[in-house]
Amino acid sequence: MHSFTDFFSFSNANVVYVVLGMICINASSALVGTFAFLRKRSLIGDAVAHSLLPGICFGYLVAGEKNPVLLLAGAFLTGWISIFLVDYIVRHSRLKQDTAIGVVLSSFFALGVVLLTYIQKTGSGNHAGLDHFLFGQAAAITRDEVSLFVVILVIILTVVVVFYRQLVLLSFNPEYAATIGLPVRLFEFVLTSLTVLAIAAGIQALGVILISALIITPAAAARLWTHNLKWLMLLAVVISIFCGVTGAYISYARTAMPTGPWVVVTLSLITLGSICFAPRRGFVSRYYIRRKNSRKITDENILKTIFKLPGFQNQDTELTFTRVNLTEIRPFDTKELHRGIDRLIRRGLIQKSGDDFVMTTSGRKESARIVKLHRLWEQYLLRRTRIDTDHVHSGAEAIEHIITPEIEAELERELGIKGIPEDDY
Repeated sequence: MHSFTDFFSFSNANVVYVVLGMICINASSALVGTFAFLRKRSLIGDAVAHSLLPGICFGYLVAGEKNPVLLLAGAFLTGWISIFLVDYIVRHSRLKQDTAIGVVLSSFFALGVVLLTYIQKTGSGNHAGLDHFLFGQAAAITRDEVSLFVVILVIILTVVVVFYRQLVLLSFNPEYAATIGLPVRLFEFVLTSLTVLAIAAGIQALGVILISALIITPAAAARLWTHNLKWLMLLAVVISIFCGVTGAYISYARTAMPTGPWVVVTLSLITLGSICFAPRRGFVSRYYIRRKNSRKITDENILKTIFKLPGFQNQDTELTFTRVNLTEIRPFDTKELHRGIDRLIRRGLIQKSGDDFVMTTSGRKESARIVKLHRLWEQYLLRRTRIDTDHVHSGAEAIEHIITPEIEAELERELGIKGIPEDDY
């Protein structure tokens, strides 16, 4: 508890620099990563990250010291060249994008390792810490680097806000963007530059090995929770910042723990939780939706089968029936039939009458409604399509459970039918 209060009191200047640096890096990566995710270019971040190492080494060789601006400039240059080469290879050869990324990634990273080894063997003491760019060292973020990260975040945020519509159009439909006169190549250049800039900024904290996770993972996790693009971007930024601060705190509380890997581990856990529990799209949510739909279909099939029992249409007679009567008309699974009848009893659509069952007034109405939907769709298929009569029943069996009152009214208007059609196929 002491480490928690000490960390979030921000009394330590180094903690302030690390937290501000992680906020800027993670927010920048999440913003540009959302567009990379939408454009289905998830692997491009990995290629850029590995391609930054030779640029960092070139920046050091030019400056003779670890100048943050020159290191970033070198990383930006080689990162942008790597994306250009990937696109060039894809456009002018038969190689696919994943193959081109593999070739460029390995080549640039190998060159970076060679240059890094050369620098280390020169004996200059100024090169100390360059190897941290391989795995990252967020604790080494300085005040000057924070200022640089803030500038990069402001640049990325400004471009995204000003050219939001163009970037969205480019991400979803570049062909249409070209037909309406949008300079697609220019905005591809802008988006590519922002991606390289965000990755180059984050390489100090997470290194070339892990930085690609910041580009794709927040957007991937956020996508499971929302369909709205603006909310997607905001949620991706929030998730990314939360994981960045959490990783920094774990590293502070447990001095042997590195920041970068814990940021990625936290991101992975949130993504895994989203995959499992996100509403409508998570595994658990989809399981319960399928289970709910399966129960709904069983219950409605039971009601529809009761409607077909002899004498059901006679409103003056209280019709009793047994489970055997239902299975003689439709081959229900025994367990499903028992559970379905129990649910209908709880809903007040069926009542027990000794060892038998009887329909309530609301049950009769619901049963008639389901049969009406089934027969309306059969009539629609017969009149508006060329489906054979023998096949309309199976088509109606699948559709009747999802027909809304609006669709029901439209079918009645289209077919000129009121009430329940008499024919049943």
